[in-house]
Amino acid sequence: MSVFTQLTTAQAAAWLEAYALGNLETLTGIAEGVQNSNFFLNTSRGDYVLTLFEEVTPEQAPFYVQLMAHLAAQGLPCPAPVANRRDELLTSLGDKTAVVVSRLAGRSERAPNLTQCAAVGSLLAALHLAARSFPAAQRHQRDLDWCARTALEIAPYLTDDDARLLRDELRHQRAVRPNELPRGLIHADLFRDNVLFLGDRLSGVLDFYFAGVDDLLFDLAVTVNDWCLAADATLDGERCVALLAAYHARRPLLSTEQAAWPTLLRAAALRFWVSRLQDYHLPRTGDLVIQRDPGAYRSILLARIASGSDAPWLASPAQGD
Repeated sequence: MSVFTQLTTAQAAAWLEAYALGNLETLTGIAEGVQNSNFFLNTSRGDYVLTLFEEVTPEQAPFYVQLMAHLAAQGLPCPAPVANRRDELLTSLGDKTAVVVSRLAGRSERAPNLTQCAAVGSLLAALHLAARSFPAAQRHQRDLDWCARTALEIAPYLTDDDARLLRDELRHQRAVRPNELPRGLIHADLFRDNVLFLGDRLSGVLDFYFAGVDDLLFDLAVTVNDWCLAADATLDGERCVALLAAYHARRPLLSTEQAAWPTLLRAAALRFWVSRLQDYHLPRTGDLVIQRDPGAYRSILLARIASGSDAPWLASPAQGD
């Protein structure tokens, strides 16, 4: 979450009159994240989060908002969109599409323990299963094709070494990534700062604005690359096993997914290296904007390449097929 668009208290208070949420008490910009403008919205009737969509188009926004509403109705601890007095979930605030959602309790964990990693694995599997009954579908917007297009945009800014690594990994993914893995709606951004805990109890999952249809294993790889990361960019085996076993208990992983696991870990590292290179070389302006170091995911990609097929997996072979 970030703030790219300034919003005054007077603007927010006037917009809030269309909602049965009481009077605005405080409005605070949220610096975390990279895509939309987000604010904590505290009213006389409760605490909420206001999002102004910056890159998501008005045509795309209903998909994300309806997905959150669907998952919340399925019992997942995700923000529930709030309708205004005219029963609209999406409205306009200035020239931006806006949504207000419930604010969930808890805090993110920078150094997750094994219990918390297991909770994340279980949550991700539950999300994949609950999303099966969601009637709409939208392609994952930051898939391999997006990586290839963005690589062309940032190519003039890259060092020779980075350009070579990017070109080689795109070629590898095109050649090796299988096409027959289980697919469905994925979160696509389940980093530590997008999950809330109260102690060891997972209390919230946030930021669904990259969600779309892709390999379910890709979502798991994105998650493991962050939650199980060691200081040297390798993967912590104990945390990996805890997370994967909890996921497997709810959606059994297939032997084909086990075989593809090293490739998908590389694909997940590639996706976030490319997006961070884009943010670094082609930055967007804003008041509270987090710019993350692309070097971190370059190191992760190199570590996944170096590990070859030796990637942490379940303690025993997958039996899902």
